[in-house]
Amino acid sequence: MTNSSTAISPADGPIAITGTSGYIGSWVVQDCVEQGYTVRACVRDPGNSVKVDHLLAMNNEGHRGKVELYQGDLLNPGSYDEAFNDCPAVIHTGAAVGYNKETPQQVYDGCFTEVEHVLESAIKGGALKRFVFTSSFAAVGHPRPNGYVYTENDWCGDNIEAYDGRWTEEMISKNRDIAYAMAKANTERMIYKRAAEDGTFDAIAILPLHVIGPLMCENHDQSWSWQNCMKFMLKGKAYAKTEGGRMLWNNTDVRDCGRAHRLCCESTAASNGSRYILSAADRNGELYTWQLQEMLQRMYPHVPEIGGEQMDGDKPAKPTRDGPRSYCLLAKQELGLTTYPIEDTVSATIDSYYKLGLL
Repeated sequence: MTNSSTAISPADGPIAITGTSGYIGSWVVQDCVEQGYTVRACVRDPGNSVKVDHLLAMNNEGHRGKVELYQGDLLNPGSYDEAFNDCPAVIHTGAAVGYNKETPQQVYDGCFTEVEHVLESAIKGGALKRFVFTSSFAAVGHPRPNGYVYTENDWCGDNIEAYDGRWTEEMISKNRDIAYAMAKANTERMIYKRAAEDGTFDAIAILPLHVIGPLMCENHDQSWSWQNCMKFMLKGKAYAKTEGGRMLWNNTDVRDCGRAHRLCCESTAASNGSRYILSAADRNGELYTWQLQEMLQRMYPHVPEIGGEQMDGDKPAKPTRDGPRSYCLLAKQELGLTTYPIEDTVSATIDSYYKLGLL
């Protein structure tokens, strides 16, 4: 079939989005509502005001579209049937990512095993044209030399000899990072295969790297998320996710991430199996921790101390691995994505923390 026959618009009916109380999911909803869609926002507990008030507030912002809350649970097959009925597009952002002390096996199941029944419900809805899946750069990255630039043609599990025998199914229950990467990659392959066999819809994936940008509510301040690490840097704490705080932050704005999901539903250039890395637009969006630290110090001169990586005077104490390098060029080219400058993304992240009273 031609890919343009599955592209949708608000005229095609309501669209359903899972994981909408989450950081990325909320911004997908925001973008879709701004563009005139009726969004069936799926959450585990529609009565939990802490997680849904910001979604319902979108109905009072003068947008052309609207938000309708639906109950749906990733761990409960069939629970999305009602929400997905007659939806031409389903955007699946919900997943277990390991921030809530899930075991590696639970991470794998939440990111792969449970997606099968989500897709079943989407197909059962009877109107499906586009199934958009929030994958991850983890499904792309694999051991490569410094400076290697990853593209959508890369898959985790490539260059398998470099994993020293660790890239095996047996590692799923033992290693969270391998479980997560393998789950995302296996899910992509599964949904593309199902769509090809079915022939009536296209499956497309978004693969975000380091997602930062404004938080809509306190629930978006998930422990160990990139934005949460930035909050602690503003509190003078060292960046603790990597040894000595040394890391290359390859940043994408959560608002761009939200927009890209919607563009996947509408693009006539995208087709079954299309995958789009969401990372820096150019070298400016790639910052070593010490560079991010310097940017934050310039932006927030009133903050007495901003943490980051171990420094030796005004220079980093040790060199940092030059990677992961990757750019959202395909998303710009095929989806027509325009991106926020890195300065806007960084300031919007911290400003939202102040606005929410979390800093």
